[in-house]
Amino acid sequence: MRFHHPEAARGMIAAALLTAALLAGCGGSGGSGGAPGASGTAQATVTISPARQYQRIAGFGVSEGFGQAKALMSAPAPVRRQVLSLLYSPARGAGLTILRNEISADAGFTIEPKAPGSPAGKPSYLTLAQIDQDQGQLWFARQIKADYGVSDVFADAWSAPAFMKSNDSAINGGTLCGVPGTSCKSGDWRQAYANYLAQYAKDYAAAGVPLSYVGPENETTIAPPQDSMIMSPAQTASLMEILGPTLARSGLPTRAECCASISWKYAQQFAAGLETDKAANAATALFTSHGYFTPPDSPLRGWSKPVWETEWAPFGSSPWDPAWDDGSPSSGFTWARNIYTGLTAANLGAFDYLWGANTSTTTVTGPNTGLVDVRGNTVAASGRLWAFASYSRFIRPGAVRIAATTSDAGLDVAAFRNSDGSIAVTVLNGDRSRQVATFSLRGLSGARVTPYLTDASHQLSAQSPITERNGSFTGTLPPRSLVTYDIRS
Repeated sequence: MRFHHPEAARGMIAAALLTAALLAGCGGSGGSGGAPGASGTAQATVTISPARQYQRIAGFGVSEGFGQAKALMSAPAPVRRQVLSLLYSPARGAGLTILRNEISADAGFTIEPKAPGSPAGKPSYLTLAQIDQDQGQLWFARQIKADYGVSDVFADAWSAPAFMKSNDSAINGGTLCGVPGTSCKSGDWRQAYANYLAQYAKDYAAAGVPLSYVGPENETTIAPPQDSMIMSPAQTASLMEILGPTLARSGLPTRAECCASISWKYAQQFAAGLETDKAANAATALFTSHGYFTPPDSPLRGWSKPVWETEWAPFGSSPWDPAWDDGSPSSGFTWARNIYTGLTAANLGAFDYLWGANTSTTTVTGPNTGLVDVRGNTVAASGRLWAFASYSRFIRPGAVRIAATTSDAGLDVAAFRNSDGSIAVTVLNGDRSRQVATFSLRGLSGARVTPYLTDASHQLSAQSPITERNGSFTGTLPPRSLVTYDIRS
């Protein structure tokens, strides 16, 4: 969604099979991890099979568009350092690995504020420095690359420049001139728009931050009074036929992605529109969608390329809610389950939140749209941040999701094998009772297991390391908790 800011591994482990039995009892063989055990009678069996593989994971991320990065760029150095650490440090924060940029069409923030006279006219582009370091986004991208090695930056446009659209405005919808069904007196602006997007990518490459992907639209089924366009799946496909080759000719590593649809309901429609158009399909390297209204909970039918969820957050003017588990849409537990469902049910290759750091408390968005809240010189982390951290710190770019099944509906279990051979197992205990987990590892000898606990009293807290003995170890799952097991041979 678009809201104005006030400032506007691969390689198999030979014959490896990880089998986990989760027992609500007094534990099993091996070392003790997590917290003390508790009695109980329920029993769950979880089986994790490294040989059965699903999607590759690109990572987890956020945006600092819409003026958020600009506000941070102007903040005191201690605030900047704390925010960057909480979001991107793999040792002290969430260890995020992706940044999403906004390509603005707003006057004062777009690289092409003036019409060249015709679609074939020579454009007069502004530099990123002339638009406040792209509203601070270039500064932010450079900082996370320098400080934490984050290089996966991609960008979406909410609208084409006003003069390229049927309503001659960047806001309130309007459609790109020249797509099927939209004829404008000024002509067909599809190629000029593709050139504009390629220029934005060239600017970032020249600044030392090559973009991984560029997308031409955002939530094109709605027309709010902010940067927006109305585009049908067929119209979008006709644009992608041009954008993909334009980026390929640029010599940049940047590829075309689409379509930043508002919900999973619309994601299926737009994916089908691209998939059935041979040229558009070939031009589109990645499909993107958001999680509003209809969350990502199933694979996209007919789409075989990577799929990312690239924006999602709660909105409203409710007070800042840092809780782990208060039953609200803002709670950390809610987002831990959202991420789990997206990764395991929709086969997402990446999961991105809206804002990393919220620097505004406007009634349009509200403070809970950020994983981190910044108020003056005070920086506060939320349960949502630690939910992301429980996945992102341990499931690194290039990891592959592997099979995980459980007999207990109260446990959400997912497993991933990283390119370095380590395995991350996340277990979300939805029950209000503690369970002792006895894990049995076959094919791994002398593995060292470190549990990391997040619940109402812990924020990704490392528990006592466990040494696997005779193929098994024991840990504990506190009620309403998320435990990530970092398993290394």
